[in-house]
Amino acid sequence: MSSLKSGTIAIVGRPNVGKSTLLNKLIGEKISIVSRKAQTTRHRIMGILTRPDAQFVFVDTPGFQNKHANALNRAMNRGVKQALSDVDVVIFVMEADRFDARDKIVLELLPEDRPVVLALNKTDQCKDKSKMLPLLTEMSGHFPFAAIVPISAARGSQVEDLLAEVRKHLPNDELLYGEDEITDKSERFLAAEYIREKLFRLIGDELPYGATVEVERFELEGELRRINAAIVVDRESHKGIVIGKGGATLKRIATEARQDMERLFDGKVFLEIFVKVKSGWTDDERLLRSLGYE
Repeated sequence: MSSLKSGTIAIVGRPNVGKSTLLNKLIGEKISIVSRKAQTTRHRIMGILTRPDAQFVFVDTPGFQNKHANALNRAMNRGVKQALSDVDVVIFVMEADRFDARDKIVLELLPEDRPVVLALNKTDQCKDKSKMLPLLTEMSGHFPFAAIVPISAARGSQVEDLLAEVRKHLPNDELLYGEDEITDKSERFLAAEYIREKLFRLIGDELPYGATVEVERFELEGELRRINAAIVVDRESHKGIVIGKGGATLKRIATEARQDMERLFDGKVFLEIFVKVKSGWTDDERLLRSLGYE
């Protein structure tokens, strides 16, 4: 029997517990965007890590939540449930010093017919480590976890221990993807995500939730990529927030996104970004599908 293991792993948890940071740390590349603003991840992002003895295919899911009952959040929650039903192993991510009602919502979705590894994240932010032991005991009583691993995704602490626990439960199988592949997402998709990350990072709480990015042109000319993208906002009044005084904010978003793209794509990028209004897009099923939301 082959000693090579290969399988799919869903990374789930409430918003803002560090799922995307963990995925990026595991893969070694930024393929899932990160922001302090909750609910930054809106799509299922697949990241692939290939080792000599195993291939881990991770699925980073949006944070499951019930705060906004619009079509966008219904689509994201469907993505979480679908991921849980499709994978070999689940990593349930929580903060290392708390378990609250939002975590409980996700806990109740966890499948009992496949292994679930609990990753207690942000241990570097936990000042009183003695508080972690009661939480470990409490969580053991809530669900039959295959393992519980305290980690810091931001620092990479004990991430290898987490991988070792996950590997134990992967099926013996051949590689699902090529050895050099790190994601199933296209460069066009990643370009939109990088712009959206800068949008949330640079504008933060000023930016309303109803903003997304639509790549209208993506052309490859040798090593040069020409990209035209629209930042889509819900209201006319939001355009000024994104553009900024004298266009300064939009220019900075474009510059920082382009620099990230050039690092990932290993080539020059010519990027043009503009802002347009699509009122009510977060609650329009047809429009959401056109923007790539399942």
